[in-house]
Amino acid sequence: MALTSPEVTQHVVESKLKQEGSDRSGTAFQVLLISCLVIVLGALVALLASVSGDGLNTLSSRGIADFVLRPFSIRPEKTGVFQGIVGTVTTAVIVALLAFPLGVASAVYLEEYYHDNWLTRLIDTVIRNLAGVPAVVYGLLGYALFVGGPFKSLTGGRSVLSAGLTLSILVLPIVVITSAEAIRAVPKSLREGGYGVGATRWEVTKTLVLPNAFGGILTGTILGLARALGEAAPLILVGANTSVFSGGGWGDLTGSFTAMPMIISDWSTRPAAKWNGVTQAAILVTLLIVLGINTVGIILRNRFDKKK
Repeated sequence: MALTSPEVTQHVVESKLKQEGSDRSGTAFQVLLISCLVIVLGALVALLASVSGDGLNTLSSRGIADFVLRPFSIRPEKTGVFQGIVGTVTTAVIVALLAFPLGVASAVYLEEYYHDNWLTRLIDTVIRNLAGVPAVVYGLLGYALFVGGPFKSLTGGRSVLSAGLTLSILVLPIVVITSAEAIRAVPKSLREGGYGVGATRWEVTKTLVLPNAFGGILTGTILGLARALGEAAPLILVGANTSVFSGGGWGDLTGSFTAMPMIISDWSTRPAAKWNGVTQAAILVTLLIVLGINTVGIILRNRFDKKK
């Protein structure tokens, strides 16, 4: 392998110190990145602007508490999203309790314990391919397993527990991949130092690898959870109601349920003159729920990084 000559290295260093010349390719790439960021932010601003007009008017006229705590009604001026919030939050808790520990444990095994052979390479390939499978396929899998399959007696069929288990399977590959990448990013020198003082593999993983990778692991979990909360196709297949039903209280894991994506989907098909305001208000509430969960995750990650 050819090495850079000292003369060339010296010239490059001197030119950088003197700010001579310009890295045109680097500047062009930076401009491209900034342009992509502006486009994404512009799309986000446009989305918020399109739903914030009538939605904010509805929330301000009726009050946020009234809109959030009221159950569904066939009258748009009286309807609320209480059951949808209960279903969404309950589903999020189930996903976090199942997908997070299983995904992190799988990532730890794949990165720290497995032997490089055809089986582990096949498992890694399958996991990465599953991350790109459409959500409706997971909905069919959830229906086959939890609604009409062998676990029907446990989940009660069409229930929020079935939805939570289905969405946990959906985000599990994402959690495994992001956790594995975070663990892989931990410098090998930390592991070698731990082994050098006589620590076992588990002690090195517990005290050195996981604390340094926890920030990336939590970031991947937040992204997966945010995706799960916005999916509607799996909820339809596992039996989520639109909004015309009774029940759906806290702690009811096996009864009828709905979720915010289902409510938004149902209300968006109703006459816009009457339902447009409450539909946009429901979208804003959903965004607040997702942002709230993401904020909690970011705060926990920052606090953990400071302790580390």
